[in-house]
Amino acid sequence: MGIIIKPIVTEKMTQLGEKLNRYGFRVQKDANKIQIKQAVEAMYNVTIEEVNTLIVIPKQKSRSTKGGVVKGSTSAYKKAIVTVKKGEQIDFYSNI
Repeated sequence: MGIIIKPIVTEKMTQLGEKLNRYGFRVQKDANKIQIKQAVEAMYNVTIEEVNTLIVIPKQKSRSTKGGVVKGSTSAYKKAIVTVKKGEQIDFYSNI
């Protein structure tokens, strides 16, 4: 498995991509900024200017069932937001 797990395609990230040339990716927890930059440049053939990373903390979830309340949490993961050179863009939908 590579450094990049999957791209983050949400309304907020799509707007960032259109306005500011910033794209989000879910990456491995032990990946650093240099590895992320090299992986995105190799996969999408673009020039990366900046890489920002953050750890998304787990959120507590609960739901009511016939057997009572079930509690749990979502998984923590690392997110990378990359800024692409002006004039270039990443097209996530070209492979569909």
